[in-house]
Amino acid sequence: MLLFTIAGSFWLEIVLKVGVLRRVKRALLSIAPVAICFIAWDLYAIHVGHWSFDKKQIIGLIFPGGIPLEEILFFLIVPVAALMTIEAVRSVKTHWQVGDGK
Repeated sequence: MLLFTIAGSFWLEIVLKVGVLRRVKRALLSIAPVAICFIAWDLYAIHVGHWSFDKKQIIGLIFPGGIPLEEILFFLIVPVAALMTIEAVRSVKTHWQVGDGK
């Protein structure tokens, strides 16, 4: 699913030149606080036994606390894809302005 997310949105960086990947600091400042909260929540849920991952559906690289690589990537790739989509819409709909309310 992560590959589909990348294929479905990362082309916007090249074709529409949305610039999300060029503004790494801005993207990280947008994504990191939320990703940290959700990763912490996952770690807690794993620790108390409320959440687990099917070993057949992960590549097997597990981080401390039992969180797999795919879960970390999910909290990074999906928000980047969302930012690219938002920026793509803004680049196509040039009449939309931030704070326009329309």
